[in-house]
Amino acid sequence: MVEAPGHGGDGQDSGPRPSAAPLRFGYGTNGFTDHRLEDVVWVLADLGYDGLALTLDQGHLDPYSDALPRRVSHIARLLNAAGMTVTIETGAPYLLDPWRPHHPNLMSEAREDREVRIDLLRRASWIAQELGSPTVQLASGPAPAGLDEEIAWRRLAAGCETVLEHAAPRGITLGFEPEPDTFVDTVTRCLRLRDLLGGHERFAITFDVGHAHCVEDAPVLDCLRLAEPHLVNVRIEDMVRGVHRHLEFGLGEIDFPPLLAELAAMGHQGLVSVEIQEGSAAAPDVARRCLDFLRSSLTNGT
Repeated sequence: MVEAPGHGGDGQDSGPRPSAAPLRFGYGTNGFTDHRLEDVVWVLADLGYDGLALTLDQGHLDPYSDALPRRVSHIARLLNAAGMTVTIETGAPYLLDPWRPHHPNLMSEAREDREVRIDLLRRASWIAQELGSPTVQLASGPAPAGLDEEIAWRRLAAGCETVLEHAAPRGITLGFEPEPDTFVDTVTRCLRLRDLLGGHERFAITFDVGHAHCVEDAPVLDCLRLAEPHLVNVRIEDMVRGVHRHLEFGLGEIDFPPLLAELAAMGHQGLVSVEIQEGSAAAPDVARRCLDFLRSSLTNGT
């Protein structure tokens, strides 16, 4: 049974939401791994978030469940009742292989392994359509050791093209995310992949602020501006350069007010979603502090 907004299990209701801000903030479900998905939706709605970045995983929404159609219909009703938007994420590290994170992927040696990842992304596209998500987020994962780089590019582009054949007719855009320690780790390499796909209108960029600070040579603002023409979603967290660990705001090195001001000036329409996987033990409090920080930073930067 779907409950009404404001039921909050801790008895604390943040009250009416403030006036619509120029940016819409979301929170990643991979930061709420100790909560049922139903509870995640209502906690975030009660806190005042606009949406959630929903990672398909074994706990919250398993894309391989025998009850998937019924489960997806239930979540769609829940999101509608809570007034929450959603983006679909496919970055659960051990969803396809319990031993190796982010395997198999679109560059794996065996064709049948690459097909496993393609099947996941097709399922994600269907789920996105059913839940009203305009995008499916994906990343490259690591290339197999010793694989020739040009072969890796060809396999990756071919896999993305196959997924786009399924996603694009459904109105779903692939939001490719550069990720540290993977084959496509920078915005420039993401744009190269887009070129290999002929600049497909349904292939875009999910920009992660922390990732850019972690690995890019250029300042984060310059990377954001490079991504802007093809930007669909933003992931945000603090980070220390060279260390791929998602930190709560204020614990890293990033200056957020100028970034948020730039996003607002761009007229960014997608969610700006917090991604702090290690915050699950105190998820409601972490999520509350993060939203307060983002709203304050947005005010200070504009």
